[in-house]
Amino acid sequence: MSTAYLPVISDGLDTYMSQINRFDVLSRQEEYELAMRYRKRDEIEAAHHLICANLRFVVKIAHEYRGYGLRLADLIQEGNIGLMMAVKKFNPDRGIRLISYGVWWIRAYIHNFIIRSWSLVKIGTTQAQKKLFFKLKQTRQALMGDDGQEDSAAIARSLDVRDQDVKEMALRMNARDASLNIELNEESSFTLLETLADDRENQEETLARREEHDNLAAHVKSALSLLNERERHIIDERILSDDPRTLQDLADDFGISRERVRQLEHNALRKMRGSLELPGGFDAATAS
Repeated sequence: MSTAYLPVISDGLDTYMSQINRFDVLSRQEEYELAMRYRKRDEIEAAHHLICANLRFVVKIAHEYRGYGLRLADLIQEGNIGLMMAVKKFNPDRGIRLISYGVWWIRAYIHNFIIRSWSLVKIGTTQAQKKLFFKLKQTRQALMGDDGQEDSAAIARSLDVRDQDVKEMALRMNARDASLNIELNEESSFTLLETLADDRENQEETLARREEHDNLAAHVKSALSLLNERERHIIDERILSDDPRTLQDLADDFGISRERVRQLEHNALRKMRGSLELPGGFDAATAS
């Protein structure tokens, strides 16, 4: 559903509020008729009318979530998307008002936005975790002791969750993400990023590893040249392949017994060990 006709929050919250307050609240009959027009005839204007008439309720709901440190305008915008989904799914024949049905959608979109914005690392992936996230703050305040200390066991009992779940969620909620580009003090441009260790290989280590790999590859290629075509095929399929085949697979290819393939593989590896001067350096694949 398009948002092209909706008031724009980016023009300023005060301006937005004055715009949405111009829309009259719908009576039950008006709402029903508009909803039926959209549901039966897909009239976008009817849907637009339903949305605009309920935007003020989204603002009221969004205000409930200001304690999470996010811009009210962003919360309203997400709630508006939830309202639009509610209009799309609304069935007026069920006898309930749109906002009574839509409040679930509005809260769901605001909840998901808060979860996404709180941390780059997901703090709530299941419905139970999301519920704990939104209930924990108010429960902590209600059950705070006289000495200002939290009783995590009491909070857990109140929310019907494990004590450990409360402790873990509290730690995650208190550990907000910090930008790596933030300056550590006002007197220099030294950032948090510059305090992190660089675990990457240096150029010398990279070059040495590449040379070692190339040298080993050359030796293996030389050793493979000592084998006949059937032996090379067996080594390729059994030892060098990312998806090794079984002895029985190769026996079926060549029309020989499984034991004969094992003997050919053993002989081929013996030849290669002698060339590479790496006794025991190659072990037969364990697939059978």
